[in-house]
Amino acid sequence: MTGHEPLVEIDTSKPHPARMYDWFLGGKDNYPVDEQMARQLLAVDSRGRDMARVNRAFMHRATRWLAENGIRQFLDIGAGIPTEPNLHQIAQRTAPEARVVYCDNDPIVLAHAAALLRSTPEGATEYIQADARRPEAILEAAGKVLDFDKPIALSLLALLHFLDDEDGAAELVDRLVDQLAPGSYLVLSQTTGDFDPEGAAQASAMYRARGMTLRPRSRAELTAFFHGLELVDPGVSLSADWHPELGEVVDVPGDEPIPGYAGVARKA
Repeated sequence: MTGHEPLVEIDTSKPHPARMYDWFLGGKDNYPVDEQMARQLLAVDSRGRDMARVNRAFMHRATRWLAENGIRQFLDIGAGIPTEPNLHQIAQRTAPEARVVYCDNDPIVLAHAAALLRSTPEGATEYIQADARRPEAILEAAGKVLDFDKPIALSLLALLHFLDDEDGAAELVDRLVDQLAPGSYLVLSQTTGDFDPEGAAQASAMYRARGMTLRPRSRAELTAFFHGLELVDPGVSLSADWHPELGEVVDVPGDEPIPGYAGVARKA
């Protein structure tokens, strides 16, 4: 960030997904309203914390894979509240010269953005305060740090399930991917109702009652976001099953799969 930072105005009267995610991960940057709804979601599916941990671990593995495969620029939209290690720390361990831009719309993330800006001297990190539904603003700001003529890894992790089809989720992804150079990658993760449709419907109703969206998607629906791209093996899989050999596999109780899909795909 440059210049004077805007005043941070945080609405604590209603829950916010980024702060609920922070609570699930054991963070302290959340409010009673966030914890209240998070606990209500746990009553629907007691593995809410495991879902957050599995998604976070996928981010670590995917970022490591991308850096090891030559990617040196990253755009993470829906970054969330900083939780170490952050994406830039993973990327810069492999490639100290990596350049990373984070984007989120929750003011509390802005309040902690300094933690996202501790780059290596060789690389760079930047934070954009913007809504994912304003891709032009994001692309313009990110272009001050990233070179869109060179490959970029675009991450939309645990974000698309907060955008319904009618809100233009597919159009958003297409608009962003269209601006990426050949050799770039799209990284997605998404909650699903494939294993518990009733529970997913309950959770969606809880979000809707609070003026928010939760849109679980099937494996096929998530795969559709990657159209025109070359999926990296193993394709769209359970988040926990995506290249576990890269480490940070989360040990979860029981035999039921953690209900989330993930995938990485290359733009030819």
